[in-house]
Amino acid sequence: MTAALAAAEQPGEFRVYAIRYATRNGVRGQHFHGWDGREAEPHPTSYFVWLARSATSTVLIDAGMSPRRSAPVPEIDYRGSPPELLDELGVAPGEVDFVVLTHLHYDHTGTAFDFPNASILIQQKELDYWTGPDAARNTREAWLSDPEDVAEVERRTRDGRATAIDGDSEIVPGLSVHLVGGHTAGMQVVRIATSKGAVVIASDASHYFENIEGDRPFAILHDVPGMFHAFDRITELADGSGHVIPGHDPAVFDRYPALDGQPGRVAVIA
Repeated sequence: MTAALAAAEQPGEFRVYAIRYATRNGVRGQHFHGWDGREAEPHPTSYFVWLARSATSTVLIDAGMSPRRSAPVPEIDYRGSPPELLDELGVAPGEVDFVVLTHLHYDHTGTAFDFPNASILIQQKELDYWTGPDAARNTREAWLSDPEDVAEVERRTRDGRATAIDGDSEIVPGLSVHLVGGHTAGMQVVRIATSKGAVVIASDASHYFENIEGDRPFAILHDVPGMFHAFDRITELADGSGHVIPGHDPAVFDRYPALDGQPGRVAVIA
């Protein structure tokens, strides 16, 4: 079958896709740090993974939420696990070369181990936090991670199936990761070379366009100054504001065209 998620043809360039696997209805008070009197206004959330394909590499950025985590949450409309959705779009799980985990929250790690040939990439600082004493004491954040996922990432770093990166690093020509922090201790973003210029998958370093464009941090964060610094770094890395892709904003489908036959499901970023 010909892949609907086509690869770029030029060396060192990628085609990039945002794939929505779930949605949730929320309110603004859940999504922005600080009070502004609009807390009760509806504010929907989308859940994405991103696929980047070059002539030689297929890279999945984040792995979404597992079915076992979504099932008990009635507010979440779970539309299919990322490996299943990719397979339906012509990309078999075995074709994925790398899974970049931007951070270790449960809605980004849930299917990371369902890609049998992929090397998993995480920041060392992120892994150290979630396996160290600070996270163990911070019970307020416990629900944000999946202990089974974190333990498996740690096991895989020991046996060579995962790599813990210290700072910025080029993964393959045209795709690099960058430590920014803010949302989590070791939050990383992904810079991708495309025919339209450098695109940055911000993931949860900016959940919504409004976070980075309005200089308004998300409600859940590791440190406030760190999130502002993350906004600045993302802006430096991207070739213009239209090249920053947030982690949970339904407006992605307003700003980028849908893949043919996949409206509201797959957006073509570049």
